[in-house]
Amino acid sequence: MKDYVRIILKRTKLIIGLVVVLAIITAVFSYGFMKPVYESSTELIVNNSQNMTQALDLNSVNLDIRLVDTYKQIIKTATITDKVAERNPELGLTGDQIKSMISVSSVSNTQVLTISAKHQDYATTVAVVNEVAKVFMEQIPTIMTVNNVNILNEAKLVENPSPVAPNPILNIALSIIVALLLGVGLALLLEYLDDSIKDEQDVLQYVDLPVLMSIPRVTQEDMEIGKLKTNAARTEVASNVTVSK
Repeated sequence: MKDYVRIILKRTKLIIGLVVVLAIITAVFSYGFMKPVYESSTELIVNNSQNMTQALDLNSVNLDIRLVDTYKQIIKTATITDKVAERNPELGLTGDQIKSMISVSSVSNTQVLTISAKHQDYATTVAVVNEVAKVFMEQIPTIMTVNNVNILNEAKLVENPSPVAPNPILNIALSIIVALLLGVGLALLLEYLDDSIKDEQDVLQYVDLPVLMSIPRVTQEDMEIGKLKTNAARTEVASNVTVSK
């Protein structure tokens, strides 16, 4: 572990540089190039409308719950999406494009279906989910010979909608994590590929000979300190000579 820490500390500048560069690239791409994506949703409830005035039938409720999974698949079929595209040519979307836009979900053991759509145009998402819900309600009696679907909550246009994607903060955070992993991996790889002898431990490990003497690396800071000490020593000697005279 000490060796790993030493290697990481040795390559700190490389790791930090990689993190900064990747974070900047991600931020520029997220804020400047990625187009915002909006999402709208509408909710349907599956129940037997013919029994609304009657006492609650547990078997009927269980049947409706089991039908939810079937309805989730039917909504994304061409029977529904192609009909939506045909009835709404102003959207400029095909049935396949609508199918790729929408997703259908439900909470376990509930009769509620949620139809969601994502698109770069917010108004389009609202129109698509509402039309899919309406067409599904119209077609389900023909497909399943039952009429037990009602709109629970319709999607509505709101002012200043917030996009669901991209999420620049999340993208930057992920890029930092990835950059850290790449930086540490690159540091370890460079250390592994570096077969030069750098200190006494390397001599003992690779040559198996004792070290009699070593010359430390002299940095610019060491040279500056040496100059200051030399000048101070010369000044002191000159002062002593003057005093002696």
